Amino acid sequence: MSKKTLFWFRRDLRLHDNTGLFKALSEEKNVLPVFILDTNILEKLEKCDARVTFLHQTLKGLKQKLQQHGSDLHIEYGEPKAVWKKLVNTHQPTAVYANTDYEPYARTRDAWVEKFLAEQDITFVRTKDHIVFEKNEVLKADGTPYTVFTPYSRKWREHLTPADLAPFKSEDLPQNYAQISKKTDTPSLESMGFSQSSLTLPGQDIDLKIIKNYDQTRDIPSLNTGTSHLGLHLRFGTISIRNLVHQSLPLNDTYVSELCWRDFYQQILWHFPHAADKPFRAKYEAIEWRNMEGEFEKWCNGQTGYPIVDAGMRELNATGYMHNRVRMITASFLCKHLLIDWRWGEAYFAKKLLDFDLAANNGGWQWSAGTGCDAAPYFRVFNPEAQQKKFDPKFEYIKKWVPEFGTDAYVQPMVEHKIARIRALDTYKQGLGN
Repeated sequence: MSKKTLFWFRRDLRLHDNTGLFKALSEEKNVLPVFILDTNILEKLEKCDARVTFLHQTLKGLKQKLQQHGSDLHIEYGEPKAVWKKLVNTHQPTAVYANTDYEPYARTRDAWVEKFLAEQDITFVRTKDHIVFEKNEVLKADGTPYTVFTPYSRKWREHLTPADLAPFKSEDLPQNYAQISKKTDTPSLESMGFSQSSLTLPGQDIDLKIIKNYDQTRDIPSLNTGTSHLGLHLRFGTISIRNLVHQSLPLNDTYVSELCWRDFYQQILWHFPHAADKPFRAKYEAIEWRNMEGEFEKWCNGQTGYPIVDAGMRELNATGYMHNRVRMITASFLCKHLLIDWRWGEAYFAKKLLDFDLAANNGGWQWSAGTGCDAAPYFRVFNPEAQQKKFDPKFEYIKKWVPEFGTDAYVQPMVEHKIARIRALDTYKQGLGN
């Protein structure tokens, strides 16, 4: 049996412009792509999770494309340690290639895989693909990581060259895929304990008109074409971040800044992994949250009595998506008006958002709570009514998601804004010793 090189797909589910795949095909022959349906992750998800449906559909599409090249996508379902022992025993690879994943769980998993492979004298090669600049590529002059976005973004742009955005044309090397005569099956959703989601999944086409007008439209939640809805595809790597930045640069600087934020939060999580489940700024651990479960449930269900908040939560529950401006409003309301720990809200978003990405979700929540690296000052408390007047003045977004608004059937506000603001400021001051 001829030995193979394995390419391990993770958050990079495409054949074109895939750094690690291109490197594997360029440096090796007989490259077999593999994917692991990781039970450590899957077992924590709801059984109708739309992201699993999306993943399953995407894997089947990848499989078909690879089979057109006479190859296949070998899919395993299980715990990665056990799967890798099986893969090594079955294929006896000389090398394994993958793109780097920067989240804490992935780093722990990959450290084990690297050690295991090294014990078998198998090389584990990882490359950058998920973001434009990683780890230590954008640092301050003194060699330390940035913790404030604006200076980071300036240095990020200074670093950016056409070479950083050049595509990796793995489609030019199809002859180096392993040729597989006997094709394997994809585990069914049902066999993994999941069911098909009925949610509508956003397409992956890059709409240049939306990007061109992004700075004018991005804060209008009633406008479905105001944002690109590409978060799900960036999360799973079904589109290339390099290609998206390349196409966006001449069109809209504000949109490019949002992509830069994505890199920023990834490098924060890399350098400060404690931020995944603790305040970035340790002193904020002293905040005494009220954490009233009944109030949290009302927030989750869109029954707070603040229509812009309720519209956002109902949109999230119904579609797996929430407009970015409304994400900030709902997060601020939970942390400041209700004084509920930001980690509760972050976990709820993680469960519901199609485009959930740990670094961005964590960064956004810590920004709203005032606990993060580049946070809104703790004394900034969004006024939901003022936000609604500014961004949904005709109640178009609210009426879509809260049809009973303006009738006796709509719930009364849980708390009065002025009272909630004073309570929040007092709680933060006391916790911070101000």
